[in-house]
Amino acid sequence: MKRLAGRAAGEIIETARFLGGVAAVWLGLVTFGFAAFHIPSESMQPSLEVGDRVAVSKWAYGYSVHSLPLGIGYILPESWNGRLAWHSPQRGDVVVFRDERQSPPRNLIKRVIGVAGDVVEVREGRLYLNGEAVVREFDEIRTYREHPSGLPVTVTHYTEVLPGGREHPIYEQRDNAPLDDYGPVTVRPGTVFVMGDNRDASRDSRAPEGPGLVPLENVVGRAETVLFTFERCRREEGMYCPRGRVWQGL
Repeated sequence: MKRLAGRAAGEIIETARFLGGVAAVWLGLVTFGFAAFHIPSESMQPSLEVGDRVAVSKWAYGYSVHSLPLGIGYILPESWNGRLAWHSPQRGDVVVFRDERQSPPRNLIKRVIGVAGDVVEVREGRLYLNGEAVVREFDEIRTYREHPSGLPVTVTHYTEVLPGGREHPIYEQRDNAPLDDYGPVTVRPGTVFVMGDNRDASRDSRAPEGPGLVPLENVVGRAETVLFTFERCRREEGMYCPRGRVWQGL
């Protein structure tokens, strides 16, 4: 009887150790490695849809005051420059950053369009970098139901090709919207210029009430993949409805 009790106690201890190890690994990953970010709006369509859960690597560029684990960044002395860096965001990266212009501050997700020294301009809906028009290739016309109003929105789906060859999809409702003429603006050192892929439905660096040029110390991390999403829209003839996705890279 004692032998059975001792064996059961040993198994319980081993199970507890295993579960403790799993918890420690999980805590380490979410604290130092990755964070999950929920997409609340349509500003990054079609790359990211409302309801997507995105994995964000905190370590991609180093650690900023906003990505240091356990809130350490918020208790460091102000003399610290706010960033322990080994890489900087590149054009085409999708980044999560802290928008401190809002009250209260909150995290946003956008695509990096301009880096230090770039001259960014938008003319009649076309993006220009350093005086050159960025390639924009027509794909198709789509109509989808806006979230949460449910009203139909018709957009043109393009593939945009940034200098260096990185491609990403964008939506344009029209080329004379309020933010379709902007700049030119030179990106200052230590900052990046960001835009949403849904160009006429994004409050980004172009917008007067937007985040402006985003300081690198406000960058939380790089969005790596869509972990999962559940199909939210109803299938209707003539309406675009994105399918549910699992582990889809950006």
